[in-house]
Amino acid sequence: MDTQTELYTSLQRYLNHLSGRNLSRYTAIAYQTDLRQFLAWLSETDVTVEGPRKITPTHISDYLSYLSGLGRSGVTRVRKLAAIREYFLYLVDVEKSLSFSPAEHLKRPKQERKQRVFLRVDEYMKLLNAAAGSPRDYAILQVFLQTGIRVAELTGLTLADIDLAACIMLINGKGNKQRTVHLEKKATQALRAYLATRPHSTDQHVFLNYQGSGISVRGVMDVVEKYRKLAGITKKFSCHSLRHTCATYKSVKGYTAVELQALLGHERAETSMLYTHLARDAKQLMLDTSL
Repeated sequence: MDTQTELYTSLQRYLNHLSGRNLSRYTAIAYQTDLRQFLAWLSETDVTVEGPRKITPTHISDYLSYLSGLGRSGVTRVRKLAAIREYFLYLVDVEKSLSFSPAEHLKRPKQERKQRVFLRVDEYMKLLNAAAGSPRDYAILQVFLQTGIRVAELTGLTLADIDLAACIMLINGKGNKQRTVHLEKKATQALRAYLATRPHSTDQHVFLNYQGSGISVRGVMDVVEKYRKLAGITKKFSCHSLRHTCATYKSVKGYTAVELQALLGHERAETSMLYTHLARDAKQLMLDTSL
């Protein structure tokens, strides 16, 4: 990759601009990766494109078609187009090196409706029972199931974020937006039991790995997969599936879209409304509503 060309120096200026914005580390890395892949494809398919001015809407459309041919999902292609659009908006609005964006009028790729996996009552009970011998892992699973927290939010929790006496937890969500959630009895009890056995450490993260440092996202994913197997659950699910499970059963118990929005930290209440159809499915599967 020739980083001396106008194309790549322009990209580097944009990435420097991104570092000054209030973006999560994961979002910044995703933008960088998506744009580098796009420019690498351009370099291989059209050697005449020496700078941003030479990029046309056709180039971008062809790239999205290329990704489709590789089997990339609509969700992935929408994300990559969003990164490309942001790059050109920077060139037009901030740097003012372009008079218009070639990505401005492109249609979004169709997104396949992604199936939201949630656990039946018997499944999440098996999961919790499998982790009962580990206070840390049991608490991780209960916090997921009771609060619908994202995995990155869980790994970011610090001791100062939890007030067990008041039964509340401060969550640092996407875009550094904070929300406070109420801890119900099961989550409070699980956290209290874990904190009583938590190793002494200078690291202030709530959940520690076996070296005494804050557990990583990958580490939490491994925990969930470990107990999926130990519980004998053949259905494939992830940390995010536990978030869906929480939201689904809260909806079953009567939570409104606005209440779910506050709990889950969604930008829009419309996103939370997606759980109403899952709640209807869950009602048919439920043995009880003890979650």
